[in-house]
Amino acid sequence: MVAPPSGCRIRTRLRLSQRDEQVLRAVGEHLGSLAGADLAERVRMGNVARSQTQRAQRKKALTARSSSRWAGAITRTSEDLYQLARRALNAKIGSLRQAIKTIEGRLAVPIGERVQTGRRVVRGYATESERYAKRQRLQILQGRLRAAVRERESGRVRITRGGRGLFGSRHHLYEQAPGPKPLSREAWQDGLNDWRREWGARRLFLTADGEAGAPFGNYTIAIDPADGVMSVVLPEPLRARYANAARGRYLLDARAVFTHQDAQWRDRVTSGASVRYDVSYIPERGRWYVDVSWSTVAKGRLVPALTLETLRQFPVLAVDLNADHLAAWVLDVHGNPVGRPKTVPLELSGLPATTRDARLREAITNLIDLARLNNCAAVVIENLDFADARATGRETLGRGGRGKAFRRTVAGIPTGKFRDRLTGMTHHTGLSVIAVDPAYSSRWGAQHWLNPFKETSAGPLMVSGHHAASVVIGRRGLGRKARRRSNGPRQTLATRAVRRDVVGTVRPEDRTGPPVPVPPDHGSPHRTERTAPGRTPRSSTTGHTAVVVRQTRARPPGKHPPQGPNTARGPGVPHQQLTLFGTLGLANSGQAT
Repeated sequence: MVAPPSGCRIRTRLRLSQRDEQVLRAVGEHLGSLAGADLAERVRMGNVARSQTQRAQRKKALTARSSSRWAGAITRTSEDLYQLARRALNAKIGSLRQAIKTIEGRLAVPIGERVQTGRRVVRGYATESERYAKRQRLQILQGRLRAAVRERESGRVRITRGGRGLFGSRHHLYEQAPGPKPLSREAWQDGLNDWRREWGARRLFLTADGEAGAPFGNYTIAIDPADGVMSVVLPEPLRARYANAARGRYLLDARAVFTHQDAQWRDRVTSGASVRYDVSYIPERGRWYVDVSWSTVAKGRLVPALTLETLRQFPVLAVDLNADHLAAWVLDVHGNPVGRPKTVPLELSGLPATTRDARLREAITNLIDLARLNNCAAVVIENLDFADARATGRETLGRGGRGKAFRRTVAGIPTGKFRDRLTGMTHHTGLSVIAVDPAYSSRWGAQHWLNPFKETSAGPLMVSGHHAASVVIGRRGLGRKARRRSNGPRQTLATRAVRRDVVGTVRPEDRTGPPVPVPPDHGSPHRTERTAPGRTPRSSTTGHTAVVVRQTRARPPGKHPPQGPNTARGPGVPHQQLTLFGTLGLANSGQAT
């Protein structure tokens, strides 16, 4: 089971006046400078225990220049950023070590050869030039690994408030500037001003943590649910200049109106529960937004969720995630496909981040509508994670133009974003998410399901290998085997149950029986015969028993004894000689069977 989200976050636009924008920008820049200084101080401390981060002393120093609640939010954010950077550094070290291990393993194999190591086949590089280039890359990766390990041992991390990519792009403003080259002085100045606006907007700090029992869930930034009036507590140096309400507060002219999850937000602010507010500015659009977030479960508790046994009593929607589309199919409780397959397009390559996110949400909305239309209780997906493949992609995902295209495809599949968006959106609609092992789903889908789908009695379906893989994914989510049941009878003649009243009473001599005399074969005068006694099946309480079978074998095995009066050659098994007993009318008649 994929854990449902433990919180909720909604956003609305703020239509600020010129005075409101001036005040919010001044507050954000002032608090942003304090946040940068506190983050630098936290990084200089290194990797120490939480009790040794001196948060109380840092908060006390920041309170004199802001407020106690602003100082608490700044110190909390600094600690979160430091811990996030530590986790990212550990992931980088693990990725480098895995890439180095893969290259060293291939360098140990001669050129153009393959070596079996356990269940894996390691192949050497194709040419001497490629091997030389990989040896150089190995030295580069080893140098990066040593630098990352030294950085982790020292406790220092690298954090760029505003984004490292944007920070580095300041050196390439000329190449990235639109229009013909060379640029005029006005065009160059416009590009520089745009970069400064983007850089300043990302470094604003307007985050207010919630407080239980405070008016409307937050004392620093409060929004009245009755009329949407928004008020902000100003830092101490800015109160004399911008305050227009009591106790150093500023009332905005704009109104905050929420449309999505408005009822849940009102319930929290009216009950005094804590609510967090984040105010942000997007220079490309020239718009201000306020984000509201809160926790949906108590601290230290898990989110209540249904069990797998309960969800498997209802149909499920199986989804196969691909680079350009989603292949979905509804499965009943027995693992059988219902209706026709569904293909949801998902074109994300080459688009801005906001457009990609919007298209991903649209695709997930179509999946949710399909699941609710068929009364599904859960959506089954693969537990995909391409972190390892991306770390060693050059070594394990092909080489040349085809390998590069395949690596680009793998990197373009939004596995993490799709899982997070799907989990949050399905939770609010009453659906659950089940993640299964992705191993061999495409291969087994093509082997066991693709051809039967194309040979249905109602005509061939427009089914691809991805739809067949979605069936395998859904069957795994339902706890069933990936392969379908084969055609034909489910029991053979030797195991099929026959009623005792039809067979009749089986006597002891029928169970053992005398050996059948066989004349000696030519060329082997000393051949003997051995008769295997028939097994007596254990009777059941329902009055059924199995057909008694006695097998007559001659020495040496593998030779055919001559057919006797009570022997019959088994169909399709030329080396077996079966003597059948217990057949109505032939058990003791002495006739040839």
